[in-house]
Amino acid sequence: MQINMMSKADIVKGHGVLSAHDEQVELVKQVLKEKFTVCENGKRICEITHYHSINPEFYFQIAKCRKNGKTVGSVHFLPETVENSIGIPGFARRIFNWYMISFYRKMDYLVTVNPCFVDALCHCGIPRNKISYIPNVVSEETFYPLSLEARMHIRKEYRIRPDAFVVLGVGQLQERKGVLDFIKAAEEMPECMFLWAGGFSFGKISKGYKQIQKAMKQLPDNIRFLGMTEREKMNQIYNMADVLFLPSYEELFPMTILEAMNCGLPVLVRNLDIYEPILSDYVLQGKDRADFVETLNILKTDRIFYERSAHASYEGHLFYSRERVGKQWKEFYEKIAEEMHEEGAPFSEISMEGGMV
Repeated sequence: MQINMMSKADIVKGHGVLSAHDEQVELVKQVLKEKFTVCENGKRICEITHYHSINPEFYFQIAKCRKNGKTVGSVHFLPETVENSIGIPGFARRIFNWYMISFYRKMDYLVTVNPCFVDALCHCGIPRNKISYIPNVVSEETFYPLSLEARMHIRKEYRIRPDAFVVLGVGQLQERKGVLDFIKAAEEMPECMFLWAGGFSFGKISKGYKQIQKAMKQLPDNIRFLGMTEREKMNQIYNMADVLFLPSYEELFPMTILEAMNCGLPVLVRNLDIYEPILSDYVLQGKDRADFVETLNILKTDRIFYERSAHASYEGHLFYSRERVGKQWKEFYEKIAEEMHEEGAPFSEISMEGGMV
């Protein structure tokens, strides 16, 4: 049986949807190789077509793919998360939100990376039995702890003192990511070094673009924005840091948290409700900047607290291991295959453009 992974996420660089897609596809190829053939953006309609992005050219294929197989949609965002990511006029936003939900409704199955969004999807009229929760995953071959010697070498390369306490933020430069809170925390902790890896993936329509640009022109000496960073270099970035600090106001399941966990870094986040079922045992949380600064100071000065926090983070890495998540994907696709077999529907290979292959 064939699975066709459809995605145009690579059109925009430096965002978590692209990383999540790449990790999921590689994992599925590994765990399903005995029973399934996995292709990417194939021209033929396969038994299972899995959409990782909601591009218009995909939308108009859905009916044909459903007629000749089953469709799966990955839910990487919802209207409320997009609304606070990019600034578009109200009328255009309403059209886009309608389109997004329409795309999801057309799927035979949906997979969300956070269980909190199951209810939100149901509220949009999508049957609960069509929705599954499978978390994101990050490869240990890509993100892993480096030796102390290697970490110091990286710090030297980035002109950072060996003894500096380095606070790292990672993600797109958007209002919802809490970038301004990150900058203000740095201003209150001049003895620490604050780094942010990530840029304006959506350019000037990124929400908060003007405010963040203005703040970046008046930075203290202890904060540095590294800009858009290739994912291949991010393991070095994590390893030269002491803690990941992600003060986002909205998230689904940030890939950057999983990446930091793989590297054994303590993780500090805002106490969002969506983190409760997925991360509460593995990360440190705060409600505002005062909490963040207090926790960062304790991490900096209390070695036992730091090691306990780092251990909790690594436990999160073990919980969201490739073995565990890979088993979930294997069971998910095998269930679809079993349902197709029970339905007994004949399958014929058809090209996306129409006609038999």
